[in-house]
Order: sequence, then structure tokens, then C-alpha cells
Amino acid sequence: MTAPTPIDAATLRAWPLPVPGDDADKEERGRLLMVAGSVEMPGAAILAAHSALRAGVGKLGLVVPEPVAIGIALAVPEARVIAWRDDTAARQELLDLAQRADAVLIGPGMQDTALACRLAADWLPQLPDGTQLILDACAMDVLLQGMSRFPRPVLLTPHAGEMAHLTGQSKADLQADPAGAARQSAARWNAVVALKGALTCIATPDGRCWQHQGGNIGLAVSGSGDTLAGMVAGLAARGAPLEQAAAWGVALHARAGDQLARRWGLLGYLAREIPAEVPGLMEELQGDRSA
Repeated sequence: MTAPTPIDAATLRAWPLPVPGDDADKEERGRLLMVAGSVEMPGAAILAAHSALRAGVGKLGLVVPEPVAIGIALAVPEARVIAWRDDTAARQELLDLAQRADAVLIGPGMQDTALACRLAADWLPQLPDGTQLILDACAMDVLLQGMSRFPRPVLLTPHAGEMAHLTGQSKADLQADPAGAARQSAARWNAVVALKGALTCIATPDGRCWQHQGGNIGLAVSGSGDTLAGMVAGLAARGAPLEQAAAWGVALHARAGDQLARRWGLLGYLAREIPAEVPGLMEELQGDRSA
């Protein structure tokens, strides 16, 4: 089996992100629907939303628990914020929004695992082929609740602890061979798997694999994973295939951490500061598009 492709500047420049034309409108920059947050962790929805917007998505719908909807709407004025209600009409409205989106992200900061898994299982068969689905945090538990293999590829974003929970393997075994673990799970689940860690490995169902070494310990802070999930979803909504969105998201996230460490020190910078670093880094890695 071939060695994983390193995710470095050369790889990214040879794999440019979709860029809208100068006359494009916000629809052409992509539409993202995000289901995120909880009463105890409303900040996760805010972090993921800011990150998706900084990644360049044009339109953002944000589905959050009703008790925290107003606060989140004020914190993310660029988004359409929908307060979750569990009734037939509301469920149909959300499905309609998901079907019109270019990408759907479920999971950051959610504590209602049953709801997250139900949405993932119910929506996936009804989403158009062009709508990409990203499952984060508790939404990945759909694999333990009756869906052992996805009917079409989705993106999963587990860290080693979550991967151990999903597979029954030990964290030590997964960390000993993250590329092998990602490849095996991607083929088994028919998913793009981004196994996160100091060495992050991204694998597709057909066996392709990339790896990224980088970032710093400062990224191991509450909310950091939410910013990564939002970043990846924003890139996917812009038209990047799931594996490309994951590779670019991981690299941008790590480079943002490096910039913040140089500015504030290795420990103590905040997850909320990560998204603002992304546009400049993305522009730098994209290179001169006029050439």
C-alpha cells in the first residue's frame, strides 16, 4: 500500500480550492447548513459558524436549541439562525433547508446524541448527490445506532478517543498506526475519515490517504475542534471534495495555531482566535491566481 501523501504547502498549492469569480454572488460561494450547540455549550455553534464564514462560505444557516438561539444570533449576525423545534412542520423545514445546501454539518457542541444521529440517518438518503455531509462529535455515533456503513461517502472527524469509541480499538493501537486505522475505517464505513491528532491522517473509501504533521499543543484547547469542523464544512460548501476540504482545513487550523503561538505564546491563545487567522493563510497558500 502506498505511503500517505504529506499535506504540505506544495501539496496544497497543487490542489487549489475552488475560487468564485469576481462577479460571483453569495449563492455561488456556497450554502452551508449547520446543526450545532447545546444549552451548556452554545459557544461551540458560534465557534464553528465563525470558522465556516472565515473559510469563505457565502450563506450560513445555523440550527441551534431554542433557549440559546437569540444569543447565538446576536453573536453570529451573518447567519440565519433557526431555533430547533421537534414538530413535523419544523422537521420538514429543516430538511428543505438541508436539501438546498451545498454542505451540511451536524454535531459540534451537541449533547443530544439521539437527535444528532436521527438527523444524520434521516437526512442522508434524502440529500441531493451534490450536498456533502460532515458528521462531527456525537453525530458520528450514528455508526453505533444501526448504520454500520453509509450509502454514500460522508466525512467523519474523530480524534483518537472518539475513534476508539466507534471502533472498539484502544487509543494506543490507533495512535500506533493512524494511517492504517483511518484507511481501514474509511473502507469499512464508506466514509472519508479524518483521524485527528498530532499526526492527522485522512483516508477515503478507495484507499487514498494523506497525513499532516504540525500544529502545537496550544490547539489542544476547548473549542478548537469546533473551529476545525466549521472550517472544513465551509470549504466543502464552497465546492471542495470532502477529502480536499479536510486536508485544507487541517493544514489551515495547524498554521493558524502556529501564528497564534508566535503572537501570544504556546499556551493560552483561545479557540475563538483561530478563525480570524484563516483568510490570510488561505490566500497565502492559494498563491497568485492571476498568473
